[in-house]
Amino acid sequence: MAACETCGNDYDMSFEVHAQGAVHTFDSFECAIQRMAPICEHCSCRIIGHGVQDGGHWYCCAHCAREKGAMALVDRA
Repeated sequence: MAACETCGNDYDMSFEVHAQGAVHTFDSFECAIQRMAPICEHCSCRIIGHGVQDGGHWYCCAHCAREKGAMALVDRA
């Protein structure tokens, strides 16, 4: 058993995520998302899909990117 690093639950079916040289332990995908998913720089939601990037800035969608001035990003080509 291992404790989830997000909620602290000590769960017999916890799992590890290996990312960027670190190992993280979670009891659910929900906790993994809350800890690891980037945050949209406009609306602050967790980016659990592909998201969009402008330079070093991450957004959940092209609308949020445009709201921050990244006018070249679109949802559809």
